[in-house]
Amino acid sequence: MSFSAKGQKLSAQAIMEATRIFASNLKEKMAQRFYNLVLLPRVRDDLAEYKRLNFHLYQALRKALFKPGAFMKGILLPLLEAGDCSLREAIIVSSVLARNSVPVLHSSAVMLKIAEMGYTGANSILLRVLFDKKYALPYRVVDAVVFHFLRFQMDTRDLPVLWHQALLTFVQRYKADISTEQRDALLELLRKHSHHTITPEVRRELQSAKCRDIEINESLPNNSMLVE
Repeated sequence: MSFSAKGQKLSAQAIMEATRIFASNLKEKMAQRFYNLVLLPRVRDDLAEYKRLNFHLYQALRKALFKPGAFMKGILLPLLEAGDCSLREAIIVSSVLARNSVPVLHSSAVMLKIAEMGYTGANSILLRVLFDKKYALPYRVVDAVVFHFLRFQMDTRDLPVLWHQALLTFVQRYKADISTEQRDALLELLRKHSHHTITPEVRRELQSAKCRDIEINESLPNNSMLVE
């Protein structure tokens, strides 16, 4: 019997206890394998059947985050990469991230991965929750997220509210970490994609931004002071 088949025969409470063991005592690769082959399918099946997640399975997800690398590689990324992640599933996983501490290294890697993906509501929900954790992100990650949004410049769809909410949260948290060129490109993007209540807030945030290259220039000594 396969690893995943055995998992389907376990009760939700047994899944939680098994997750605790894998998260606490076993190597990350073994934990990742258990998360991906047992915990994730069981969570998805439970949500599909009952439209809400069993308490023990939710606690299992929280315990799984004790090994954040395994959680990201075994649960979060496979869920998004499957292409059929529902909004309910994204909300459940994002609530686990929101309620627990996640090292910036792991969250940064996930943001880079999501930034390479196309639009889904689930992607926007996860990005928004990660933005709200207010990490001090490397510029590489900030740049990747900016380019993620700018890719929609040529998109002819009316983008959903979730996309606009994610953009607003990003500029609220990281407007000081973008360059003036990126700020101007995002302002131009707002001319293509707008929401009657959210876009004015995004525009105000961007227009008030003290961008990273401005701060660097202001921190340099005055040129006249360098001349003897």
